[in-house]
Amino acid sequence: MTGVSTQTVSRVINHRPDVSPATRRAVEAAIAEHGFQPSAVARSLVQRRSQMLGVIVAGLKYFGVAQTVNGMAEATEAAGYSIILKELGSFDLPDIVPVVEFFVAHRVEGIIFAPPQMGANIRHLQEQLPPSTPPVIFLKAEPSERFQSIGIDNVEAARVATRHLLALGRTRVAHLAGPLEWREARDRRDGWLDALTSAGLEPGPMAVGDWTSASGAAAFTQMLEADPAVDALFAASDQMALGAMHVANDRGIRIPEQLAVVGFDGLPEAAEFTPSLTTIRQPLQEMGRLAVEELVASFGTETGPVPRTIMLPTELVLGDSAPMAATGATGAAAGAAATGVASRASRRATTVS
Repeated sequence: MTGVSTQTVSRVINHRPDVSPATRRAVEAAIAEHGFQPSAVARSLVQRRSQMLGVIVAGLKYFGVAQTVNGMAEATEAAGYSIILKELGSFDLPDIVPVVEFFVAHRVEGIIFAPPQMGANIRHLQEQLPPSTPPVIFLKAEPSERFQSIGIDNVEAARVATRHLLALGRTRVAHLAGPLEWREARDRRDGWLDALTSAGLEPGPMAVGDWTSASGAAAFTQMLEADPAVDALFAASDQMALGAMHVANDRGIRIPEQLAVVGFDGLPEAAEFTPSLTTIRQPLQEMGRLAVEELVASFGTETGPVPRTIMLPTELVLGDSAPMAATGATGAAAGAAATGVASRASRRATTVS
């Protein structure tokens, strides 16, 4: 239509300077008149670059998983990439080969493996990866000598939450755990237990929910019936904590006077409840963004992502459900004060690395 070569059209589309103004105008006019659109598939075949990443998740309906994927989406958009998302039907680690082969067939340049349930079985899964597997980064996985993993220290974050409750003078600290097939739930339970054992206190009761507010309400109801002396609660998710606080309110239990509560996640809405929720904020979107940035940065290297474990900081954000301990507190309070906190007003970040 314009009497120029394919290469010249390519230079115009890619905004190269080595095209005369008259030729550029003619090509652009033809593109506008006929609604021409470049073919990403054809471009990927020529360049051998798909500009696509594969992401494997499970439990997309949950706050933490959804926020992490949101961070990935923002980072891929900024880097000029797209995501192909595969959500596993269950939290059991499957035969991963068909999933990887699907991504290889779609020419993804790298894979982020982000299902939340990752314990000892992750090593078996890593051994299954076929030779054709593109560069991989794991989220919240066990450290590996072969792969890069990004996560948080759930055990230490749970210790910080529990120590904060002890700093308020509470002695009967209960725990609402997440589903224990999730590694995160087990780690948060272990951190709660460790903090109480280190303080010389007998652990309070523990009940298991499924991360939702309804499960938190049901589990906390059973907990109170079994042990009404509970004076503090560490919940493994903010939604479960809010469900427990609803039950406490219905029963006339004053928060924080009779029951101090700390949640986990950093749910934005938690600050708007009455009382506002003290919580451990985990950097979910930051985790997703960093996974994409690390993966894309590795594409120009021969070895792919550097095998290492990156631990991101968490933050204790104070709300009214478990406010700052009184000045002059001793014992357990001194240990909690050493971790640092972020007040609801200032939102100062406290890292747990």
